[in-house]
Amino acid sequence: MFRRVAIIGGGAAAATLLSELLERKPPQPLHLDWYTGGGTSARGVAYSTKSDRHLLNVRAASMSMFAGRPRGFLDFVQRDDPAISGTDFLPRHRYGDYLEAEVARALQQGKTHGHDVNIIPFAVDALVPEREGATVIHGEESHQVDAAVLALGALTPQPLPGVSAGALVSGRYVVDPWSLLAAAGELQPPRKVVLIGLGLTAVDVLLDLSVQWPQTEFIAISRHGLLPEAHLHAAAAPAGDSAELIEAMHDAPEIRHWMHLMREAIAQEGKEWRTVFDSVRPHVPGLWADLPLEQRARFMRHARWAWERVRHRMPPQVGAAISVLEQTGRLQRQRGRVQSVDAFGDALQLNLSHAGKTRTLNADLIVQTVGLDTDVRRTSHRLISQLLTNAHITADPLGLGVKADTDGRLQHDSQHWPHLFAIGSLLRGTLWESTAMPEIRQQARHLADRLLSA
Repeated sequence: MFRRVAIIGGGAAAATLLSELLERKPPQPLHLDWYTGGGTSARGVAYSTKSDRHLLNVRAASMSMFAGRPRGFLDFVQRDDPAISGTDFLPRHRYGDYLEAEVARALQQGKTHGHDVNIIPFAVDALVPEREGATVIHGEESHQVDAAVLALGALTPQPLPGVSAGALVSGRYVVDPWSLLAAAGELQPPRKVVLIGLGLTAVDVLLDLSVQWPQTEFIAISRHGLLPEAHLHAAAAPAGDSAELIEAMHDAPEIRHWMHLMREAIAQEGKEWRTVFDSVRPHVPGLWADLPLEQRARFMRHARWAWERVRHRMPPQVGAAISVLEQTGRLQRQRGRVQSVDAFGDALQLNLSHAGKTRTLNADLIVQTVGLDTDVRRTSHRLISQLLTNAHITADPLGLGVKADTDGRLQHDSQHWPHLFAIGSLLRGTLWESTAMPEIRQQARHLADRLLSA
């Protein structure tokens, strides 16, 4: 087993792995260095929001932090309010409370097992992987560890191509929507706001800003101009037997054929499309592994938008709130690709293209809401940049994190480091589904097994 392990990252994935390790009682105690990077440990970006309007997009009964305790989150919230149901969509800050409570409990449990945990509220500046471990460097300090795990979560968003320096300097083009939401109450409300992107991040921004800025009008732009689909009010179980569909998809790993198979499955009498997609979800890593790179690229170009709007759904009450914004004329959805954004006086000018035509929009404020950034080739993250520059890791060619095997071991020069791992969003290129708690808790459990059995 690895005796000394560095966990790098302060969000939910890091907290889940830390807790999995501390709950075990291996033959010898562990020494864990947890580099949280500052901020609130365990919550990360997703669960740091304080807004009651920002809801989990998964029902409470499915949000346990631990694969072995499926009722964990539900039990936690029902201690305060027994009326909460497992089918409820709860505020994300309550999940942050749960993560913090579980980490505190795991730290106490770790003490009883003799584990030593060093919580370091700094970012890691550099990491040097070796055949027998790694050297972790922060500031002027360096530490030798037996294994290191990158649990970095979402990378800092970068401006879209075509956004001018003038637009960025003006302060009216917002790259990080979460910093805007935190400060919105102190700002002069703009008359017109344009959102670039129409996924769940855009939905969060619309829910908050429409209340804080009641006179503001919003235009939301995406390639197809479609919002995420909504969950049903009543929970629906996944389709009972998807074995035939999954086998057919494995037999012919080609995106166009897969879409045909999915349509056929949904068209079957009595099948609700959500149940079909939910039945496929547990098999996605294996299916993704079957796809050659050319087919993965085809998926990214032509089918990703469709998959993500049905996979990442809105709670029904959120969908209803967005519908009200549209019905009252405060929200317009438009189709288009961003060509450029420039500053002109007190306004921003957005140039769009769609169906061979171009048009221009003016806005007082533009907010980039394109969601999770996993392209390490463009990141400003110091540690990732250092690892790439020194050829210690290899970027996924489609911008989906880093190359790794299915156990999370990171790749360099077509080889895998035996002591350097990743968990969560950096593994999207390997697993595709690798950002939500149902997948992260499984990864954490399997990685803890691997670290303790090595």
